[in-house]
Amino acid sequence: MSNRRTGLILDFGGVLTTPLLPAVLAFEQREGLPQGACLTALYKDDEGVRITSDLERGTVTQTEWNEFAGKMLGVPADNLMGRIFGDLRPEPLMINAAAAARRAGIKVGILSNSVGLAPWDLYDGYELERLYDVVVISEQHLLRKPDPELFDITLKLMDLPAEECVFVDDTEAYVQAAEQLGLAGVHNQDPQQTVATLSELLGVDLTAS
Repeated sequence: MSNRRTGLILDFGGVLTTPLLPAVLAFEQREGLPQGACLTALYKDDEGVRITSDLERGTVTQTEWNEFAGKMLGVPADNLMGRIFGDLRPEPLMINAAAAARRAGIKVGILSNSVGLAPWDLYDGYELERLYDVVVISEQHLLRKPDPELFDITLKLMDLPAEECVFVDDTEAYVQAAEQLGLAGVHNQDPQQTVATLSELLGVDLTAS
């Protein structure tokens, strides 16, 4: 039964924040780069994919990533990650929904692939440790989504079985990985629709203030 689910696990970037792609496109425009330059250099190039995965696992520092990505893009490396995602803002619909879930007695956790924590901290100002029951940042465990072990670590910290949890991510492949482990998955593409779906899955009106 949907109303027996007692755990909610949320991705961070693109779920509790505004979408990533518009921020990246705005960065490209500011830097005079062609549209899609970041995607091509960092997510379609084999070496770019490798170093970004290593960053998420914590085996490469954000500074090292900045240097690599700066050379790939032909832009200064200084605080490059912070510049790329400088337009990200909190997503109030999802943040308020998470708070409503906690008020209803649902455990709420964060499971996020890291982009490094210094010199720029993606999570700064969001008070994750205070507002959520469990916070799992990939680099702190030397793993990254969609590694099943990282989901297992999160579930253990939540002290809940997979079948009692819902997982939300803006990356469909990570949602599918969670579903394979027994979690209910929600692919976040529109916060309003996501909140409506979660309200149904959890049996709680998450739009209530």
